[in-house]
Amino acid sequence: MTLLPPARLYIDGELRDAQGGETFEVINPWTSEVAGVAADATCADVDAAIAAARRAFDETDWGDPTNRGNRVALLKKLRVLFEENRDRLAALARFEAGAALGAVGMAHVDTANQGWDDYLAVFDQVTWEEDLGNRDFRGFPSHRKVVYEPVGVVAAITPWNVPHYVNVGKVVAALLAGCTVILKPAPDTPGMGAIWGELAAKAGFPAGVLNVVFGKDPAAAGEQLVQDPRVDLVSFTGSTGVGKRIMAAGAATLKRVFLELGGKSAKIVLDDAPDFARECAQSMLVFHAGQGCAVQSRLLVPRSRYEEAKAGLAMAYQGFGDNWGGMDEPTHIMGPVVSARQMERVLGYIELGQQEGATLLAGGKARPDKGGGYFIEPTCFVDVDNSMRIAQEEIFGPVLVVIPYEDDEDAIRIANESQYGLSGGVVSADQLRAERVARRIRTGSISVNGGMCIAGDLPFGGFKGSGMGREWGLAGIEEFLDSKVIATRLAS
Repeated sequence: MTLLPPARLYIDGELRDAQGGETFEVINPWTSEVAGVAADATCADVDAAIAAARRAFDETDWGDPTNRGNRVALLKKLRVLFEENRDRLAALARFEAGAALGAVGMAHVDTANQGWDDYLAVFDQVTWEEDLGNRDFRGFPSHRKVVYEPVGVVAAITPWNVPHYVNVGKVVAALLAGCTVILKPAPDTPGMGAIWGELAAKAGFPAGVLNVVFGKDPAAAGEQLVQDPRVDLVSFTGSTGVGKRIMAAGAATLKRVFLELGGKSAKIVLDDAPDFARECAQSMLVFHAGQGCAVQSRLLVPRSRYEEAKAGLAMAYQGFGDNWGGMDEPTHIMGPVVSARQMERVLGYIELGQQEGATLLAGGKARPDKGGGYFIEPTCFVDVDNSMRIAQEEIFGPVLVVIPYEDDEDAIRIANESQYGLSGGVVSADQLRAERVARRIRTGSISVNGGMCIAGDLPFGGFKGSGMGREWGLAGIEEFLDSKVIATRLAS
């Protein structure tokens, strides 16, 4: 049964079908049935979007200093329209991304819109010009200033896991900075991109400032955007492997890139953690079926309390898969994985973990009886060595691995022995001890005793294989600015 309206492209101020009229099916992860259809963009469609964005940046006043107030006013108007369409956004999150009702507000819709408000709140803090005063340098007395200008045309390539959240993170910041944007959402979640075009048209955005393209092939439009010299910056969220390919493909045009990539974040529960067993039990990887780059998918616990940790986890996981209430249960935070492809990937890692010698404490099976979709039981491996692939590679599913450590130094070593460095956590009764450990973890954000380290007013990004650059907060807007020095010769 079709549940969602057709997703149409938005190019140069017009909603349109793909050239040739081709479409592709969007699958509901809860049932594996068709949820809707979307336009399948051609190379000509993508080319038209790039041309429109280039023209809007080069030939209009969108990025001019005198137009900042207009940009803010339009983005505030668009924000109101998104709020008025909250129910539609929630439906898209559920039937495209597989979001459970209890997760819609927490990550998919309300948190994203709050981040939009945070961008508007920090916009006044952006530095647009710095006066560096006069200096006589080798007989050339000059007055110097640095001005900050929009980079230009931005390709925003976004994933399927929390699409509205990431779309807001990229599109709002780039538009506030004065850039023009081509948004390319994942083929699993095209409706979450198409709604931007519909509402931007309603808000009265100038033609070409925002464009939206998508297609059945997850790589085709993205590769075209990355390689085209008319695109100045690519902002990408997704896997580390794809991020590396984007860097390589963009090298020919010296394209700037922002990359928010994979993660295998560690949560370290120290031996003095209050309510130790409960703290371990609450580490179950169930929110949005573990489909998050910043999820804490490695649980590190002291070997001296390892059996206690396993017992607490076994009790927490007991019966969870059987008691899952389905897509209409308002309190649930776990839904299916997004696609048959992703389910196959996650089940492959579960099989691999057993082959590597880890002990399957809970879960491990697909549950087609839960509505016919892509539901996988929340899964936990214990007796895991950090060198195992299930401890080193991003699974992107509801799979937690539990690793013992000897002391604080050993926990720090294990946490840092990873190609990734995106997020993490430390729990201890001694806050200073926890902060000492946290400071030594090579990661972009880290929670101490449950502190919220990811929010719309905080910079977010990673170390090492987790990417480069920062999104959200003031840093998220500054990511789309470039600096120019203006030096004026003074009379001698």
